[in-house]
Amino acid sequence: MVESYFDDWEEDREFRARYEKRQRMRRERQRRMRRRRILVRFLFFGLLALIIVLRIVAARSGRKAGEEDGASQERETAAVQQPDRSEIEKITESIMNEEAGEAEEVGTQKEETETKEEVTVYRFAETEDTAFIDSADVISTHAILIDESTDTIIAAKGGKERILPASMTKVLTILVAAEQIPEEKLDDTFTMTLEITDYAYVNDCSSVGFLDGEKVTVRDLFYGTTLHSGGDAALGLAFYVAGSQEAFVEMMNRRLDELGIAGSTHFTNCVGLYDEAHYTTVYDMAIIMKAAMQNELCREFLSAHTYTTKPTQEHPEGIEISNWFLRKIEDKDTGGEVLCAKTGYIVQSKNCAVSYGSFAGGTPYICVTAGSTSSWRCIYDHVEIYNRYIPSD
Repeated sequence: MVESYFDDWEEDREFRARYEKRQRMRRERQRRMRRRRILVRFLFFGLLALIIVLRIVAARSGRKAGEEDGASQERETAAVQQPDRSEIEKITESIMNEEAGEAEEVGTQKEETETKEEVTVYRFAETEDTAFIDSADVISTHAILIDESTDTIIAAKGGKERILPASMTKVLTILVAAEQIPEEKLDDTFTMTLEITDYAYVNDCSSVGFLDGEKVTVRDLFYGTTLHSGGDAALGLAFYVAGSQEAFVEMMNRRLDELGIAGSTHFTNCVGLYDEAHYTTVYDMAIIMKAAMQNELCREFLSAHTYTTKPTQEHPEGIEISNWFLRKIEDKDTGGEVLCAKTGYIVQSKNCAVSYGSFAGGTPYICVTAGSTSSWRCIYDHVEIYNRYIPSD
């Protein structure tokens, strides 16, 4: 019996309910605006009528006082014909300002709506053919396989259960950075600082080996983050883009919100260090990977097998780095080709990985696993999942 993890119909119903609620709120706001405009106009004309009546009463009272007040009466009559302009102008300005503010509010709402509509939210649907990953050869405690061309779940276990992503976090790190950095800026240099190098050392992060004061290219920071999973490179990207890790992490979490997974994924750092508030699911990690695969720079960095950083004064021959997962899986029979990948490991999460490949006549697939017992076992889990659960031609 296939175990169900996702109820796509329920999610769609909730989505429609949220959309209808926003529409109702917008219509109610517009009704309030119209009522307010009508009230302001009513008050304006009422005040104008009151001024006219008072002027007429004053004029008539003046005429009874005698002909010696004729000149005064003429002035008052003129004032009736032309009411106090300062008061009218104030009221008119108030109406215009209010309507301008309402127009600005409506414009802002429209702009926000259009911006939200531009953001792509990915969803993966379970089908009647979705399999439960029960192979004894898959050691990982959590796993999911996605047909990326149709956004369907081919197989899964523990798909929406919380996991610790470790360095799979860096897929989002490079995605956010790549979306902020134009390609022509990749050869700009960034000066490494003691704060960055010490952070990697103190937290026992894997590190490319950049040194304090070393001027490295932005391109090298990207490759260092993906191939060698360098904490120093990832932190360098964060500082280059946002000025601090804290500001960059806020950008990461905003991106998660745009992807529609902020309720089940939250990051506290750009490296993947352990934190109780730093978590995701293999389902959400597949969504992050799909978003990254839509970005050409991310595909370039995540698909590289080896790379040598640019020569610097500290490293005259550069630093040679490699994507261990891609190098080790390329000689395994997966039934296709694994094109991109990012691994992760901390004690609390054990070994995890996300990979993207082309199988079964060019169909793209995403595989995410977590909770494996070793880096080698993690690779074999991906091989087994691709071989066992991808439908044959």
